[in-house]
Order: sequence, then structure tokens, then C-alpha cells
Amino acid sequence: MPLLTIATFLPVVGALVLMVLPDRTARTVHGLSIGVTGLTFLLTLAIWAGGIVPGSFAQVEELAWIPTIGAAYRLGVDGLSLPLVLLTSLLFFLSAIYSARLKARAATFVVLMLMLETASLGAFMALDALLFYVFFEVSLVGMYFMIAGWGHEDRRRAALMFFLYTLLGSLPLLLAILGLYLSSGTFDMRVWIDTPPLSGLAAMLALVAMLFTFAIKIPSFPVHTWLPAAHVQAPTVGSVILAGVMLKFGTYGLVRFALQMTPEAFTKAGVVILAFGVISAIYGAFAALAQSDLKKMVAYTSVNHMGYIVMGVAVAALTMDPEIRAVALDGATLQMVSHGLVTGALFFLVGMLQDRAHSREMADFGGLLGRVPWLGWAFILSAFASLGLPGLAHFPAEFQIFLATLQTQPWAVVAILAIVVTAGLYLRSIAQVFLGAVNEKWAAMPDLDRGEKWVIFPLLALTVLIGVAPGVLIDIIHTTMQSLSF
Repeated sequence: MPLLTIATFLPVVGALVLMVLPDRTARTVHGLSIGVTGLTFLLTLAIWAGGIVPGSFAQVEELAWIPTIGAAYRLGVDGLSLPLVLLTSLLFFLSAIYSARLKARAATFVVLMLMLETASLGAFMALDALLFYVFFEVSLVGMYFMIAGWGHEDRRRAALMFFLYTLLGSLPLLLAILGLYLSSGTFDMRVWIDTPPLSGLAAMLALVAMLFTFAIKIPSFPVHTWLPAAHVQAPTVGSVILAGVMLKFGTYGLVRFALQMTPEAFTKAGVVILAFGVISAIYGAFAALAQSDLKKMVAYTSVNHMGYIVMGVAVAALTMDPEIRAVALDGATLQMVSHGLVTGALFFLVGMLQDRAHSREMADFGGLLGRVPWLGWAFILSAFASLGLPGLAHFPAEFQIFLATLQTQPWAVVAILAIVVTAGLYLRSIAQVFLGAVNEKWAAMPDLDRGEKWVIFPLLALTVLIGVAPGVLIDIIHTTMQSLSF
């Protein structure tokens, strides 16, 4: 059974069914959305059960597509892509549950969300570079309309900025893909990984092109400026998908394309890439500290946490020790997943608070923990996870990244300053919003309802599980990372 294909295209089939469905009431639309995304999540669990193999791609599905140019429909998973596939299907399922409260143009919103899920899953599982690029570009369209159609007051400007940044930024990747194709005669990513077709100046130019594309998508300093506007103006579900899934296109591409397909050039540029990772981590933390808007604060912490991932990948390229390399890449990949869980939870919670108060300004609140304890404690747990508290998801990921960095490039450990700043900004937000004197303006604020608990609790449970027993994912990730050689 082609599980990968079914899981990838089930959401878009659900979208097509919805488009021709005669009964398009909000109840029917959201019921279909939850059913389709829930079944997709179960299919990705079945893919997980199917397992992976060391040093190769597993569960490969292949079909001729454009044989005259060597392009084919190819899907497969390994220890890098499988955790991101699981994360993607989970976040879309929870987003579908959260979206059930949406009444305005619900059918159109759900169609966009389902199409976006297909594009996201396809991007992580594609083994043909041309197919990857198609999925990569389609995802931009879905997110553009989601922000422009259901965002906040300045949504159109933010959507346009997001679209132009990422569309123009993706063109260098297309040039790099064409260069790799002309040197190999195929778009098969497995061939490019096993035998990198470019060397010397050509490889360096391809690397620069890929780095430009993926740096925007990550986003990394200094091409991050589209992110705060997009997050602040996006609807809650848009922010969750953007941070939890779509930013991972950048870090996934950094490993899959830049590191694996141009390893020699990446090693030569490794110190520069590491420096940008360190700068992003520190800058993101200080920029978040400067915010008074909760959502913008969480958005800037994404720049901070994604900077750690860039550091891990760069350290892996700079070391000759395969064990240290595996530790760095294990940590970077685990950080991709933990960031999706933790930041996804934070955006959901900020969205729930905004739905109740119609404000995100921390100064407007105070003493909410006594009024909405479920929401308050959920935010506090997520905030502690985001600042890297031991026992929660970010800690084992960041510990491995900093351990590998200390062993190979000790100067870069200066980025640990960002953890201190992140701790400060989250403690400040907790104190201002949930502790202190009670603002009687919110005396009647309702706590989390049953649907909201169904959205938040799985993310919190996984945050704790990965923090306490990271081997659940690291065993999968390490199977691939220990076999990388370049």
C-alpha cells in the first residue's frame, strides 16, 4: 500500500470533495476537515511504524513523471524527514480542531488549509528536486491567502511581504537545482546525495543560492524581517502552521540540499554559516525582549531558536568526527520538532487569549492565573519549555547542539547568552500577564473550553515526553545521522 502517497494527497482529496459538497455549512465543513486531517495523522503514524533504514531512504514510492528530463514522482522518508512528517500531520490535525470555531468563509479556509497540508507533507517526503520545488512553491500560495483573507488589520501588507520575500527568495534555489540537474542528468535527490555532482566554484555558487533561499525561509538574520509582520497579522492557525511547519522547510533544506548535496562547499563556508546562526540566536532573543506584544515576542523567539538549528548544522559540517557530527545533527533535527510543538502551543495560547481579550499587549493584563488557570499554567509550561528548562522538549535538543559546538567551535558557545535573555523575557511576560494584581476588567474571562484543551494538551504532553524521554525521537533521527558522511 502506498502509504506515503495516500497520506500526502488525502488532504487535497478532502479539499476537492469539499469544493463539490452540496452541504457546506460550517458544521459539515469542519467535521470533514477534522476527519481528513485526523486520518492523515493516523496514516503518518503507520508510516512511522513502517520504520526507516540506516544510510538510505525507506518506503520509497516511485513513478515516471517527465522521463525525458529525468524527473519522476518519488517519495521516501528517513530520520530527517519522518519526524517532520509526524509533526506536520499533528499540527494540521490540531489546527483543524481549533478552526472549528471559525464561521466566516469556513469552506474556503478549510480548502486552503488542506491544500497547504498536502504541500507541506509533499515537501518533506519528496525525493525528486523538481517535485520538491513544486510542493515548496504551492505552500506559499496557501499561506498567502490564509493571511490575506483571515488575518488582522494590516493583513494584506503582511501577506504581500511574506509572498514576495519567499517567492523571490526561492528563485535562487531553482537555479541551484538546474545546475545540479545539468551536471547529473537527473532530478533524483538520492543521486545528488550519494554522489554530489558539483565541485569547486560551481558547488560554491549553488550553495550560496540555496543558502539565500533557505535563510529567508528559516528565517535567519538579516533576511528575517518578513516574519514578525506575517506572524502578528496571520490568524492563529496561520501562525501555528507557519512557525511549526513552514519554517522547517528552511532548516530541512539546509540539511537535505545545502549540506548533503554540496558538502565540500558547505564545509568551506561553515564558519560563516555558524556565525550567522550565532547572530540569529542572540539577535532573536534580544528582539523578543524588546516587544510588548505577546505574539510578536513569540515570533522573534522563532528567530532565536532557529538560529540554534543553523548552529548545529554548521558544526556538523565543520567537524571530522562522525560522533560529534551525529550529535550536532541529532540536536538540530530534534530542535526542529520541539520548536514546532512548543511554539505551536504558544501561538495557540496567545490566540486563545486574544480571542477573549481582543488584545495582545502584556500591559493590558495582570493576575490572569487566578481567572484562567488552565490557560495560565499551559502558557507557563510552554514558556518554560521555550526557555530550555531541563525536562522539557527544547533542553535535550539545545544541549546536544551546544555540546557539539563546545567540542569543535568553542567561540560559538557565546550564543548561550540568548538562553539567559529568553528566560528573562518569558519570566517577564508571565509576571505581567498572569501574576500580580488582578485586573478586574477580565473578571469574567472564561478559561479553556473542552475543544481548546484537546488542542493544547497533546502539545504539552509531547513537550514533556520528549524532554523526559528524548530517545523516542532521537533513535529515529540518529539512524540516519550516524550514517552521513561527507
